[in-house]
Amino acid sequence: MAQDKLWGGRFNQPTNKFVEEFTASIDFDQRMYRYDIQGSIAHCRMLAKQAIISSAEADQIVAGLEGILADIEAGNFSFSVALEDIHMNIEARLIERIGAVGGKLHTARSRNDQVAVDVRLYLRDELKAILDYLDALQTALLAQADANLDTIMPGYTHLQTAQPVLFAHHMLAYYEMFKRDAGRMRDVHKRLNFLPLGAGALAGTTFPIDREFVAQQLGFDGVTRNSLDSVSDRDFAIEFCAAASIVMMHLSRLAEELVLWSSADFAFIDLSDAFCTGSSIMPQKKNPDVPELVRGKTGRVYGNLICLLTLMKALPLAYNKDMQEDKEPLFDSIDTVKGSLKIFADMIAQMSVRAANMRVAAARGFSTATDVADYCVRKGLPFRQAHEVVGKTVRYCIENNKDIPELTLDEFRAFSELIEADIYQYVTLEASVNARKATGGTAREAVVREITRARSERQATK
Repeated sequence: MAQDKLWGGRFNQPTNKFVEEFTASIDFDQRMYRYDIQGSIAHCRMLAKQAIISSAEADQIVAGLEGILADIEAGNFSFSVALEDIHMNIEARLIERIGAVGGKLHTARSRNDQVAVDVRLYLRDELKAILDYLDALQTALLAQADANLDTIMPGYTHLQTAQPVLFAHHMLAYYEMFKRDAGRMRDVHKRLNFLPLGAGALAGTTFPIDREFVAQQLGFDGVTRNSLDSVSDRDFAIEFCAAASIVMMHLSRLAEELVLWSSADFAFIDLSDAFCTGSSIMPQKKNPDVPELVRGKTGRVYGNLICLLTLMKALPLAYNKDMQEDKEPLFDSIDTVKGSLKIFADMIAQMSVRAANMRVAAARGFSTATDVADYCVRKGLPFRQAHEVVGKTVRYCIENNKDIPELTLDEFRAFSELIEADIYQYVTLEASVNARKATGGTAREAVVREITRARSERQATK
């Protein structure tokens, strides 16, 4: 009968079985059980504080909820599709467990504000976990930077050799990306950490509730200020998925470089066997499956963001059943980002660097050509003329199968009489790298400063 539903009083016919299955969310929202119970306990204590229910009733309800929590965590709880969602599953079990008094728990609230607080509580904890994983990845990147302060590699633009850089400098570039990601995740936390419970279905409640008390109980920074917005807002989920998409984009960029660097053509790094697989037919293969898979998973997180934006783009206020579709993309993004960050932190920590191969590659491709141009400028030649001089020098090197440091002084002077014997002090890889001492540059001393600064900042936030 329809009356078997906790909301079934208005209905004469039972819900169609397929409709029941189609509209249920318990298969995926049961992961919020702890937060649903946490929110219910805080709400119950507030009802007692405000004399909306008695203290004895509140004690019964809280004990019942704590017993249900223990049952779920012990695996002794059967979730029912017929009860639709996590809220109704827990409430029905509560009434079954302690009797009619359990029905008083839902006084002064709706499933609309209940789910809004559950999702915020859940995401808040997941943000803490994601920040921990980001921290572990940043730690691994800093360790690689510290271990490779004398490792020179080719820096690229357009994937063409550009200028030599320290491998440590390259690792710190990703450190900065993930530092910004951590900042974005903290910003998500700032804006989600307001309590929507107390908004009711959409208009608030006639009961004399104390929302600020509940907010304090649950660790929120305050309460939401508009009941309509409180139950219909999913900005925090969208903002998280946007921040998660940027995290995945950064991981995907790093993944692409790891795939390239671990290939026989580059041979810049070795990934631990623990993060690679072999071929079923080619016994020599060692495939970088982890970075490839993370690169592939980036697309699903992007898709989740578009899913949420599309879901919300035309919804009138306040709550609509469409919003049940917010959880699966949110949950999937959380799971994907956590897993990707965890595995990358471990993989980067165990990565081996082939410094000699990097150095050989850095010496190819005329990577110190810009240093010759800068030398000519310091001798008084306008940069545009210096650029042309070095361009002709490079063309000569190509035609004669030479690299810039291999040219004789007479060969150099054929392109500009300003070039003198001291040119050789500027065209070595070390000289090129260490000349770039300004803040943010690739010189060893500049990179050491950045590692020190990064560690100091991290220590200050612990």
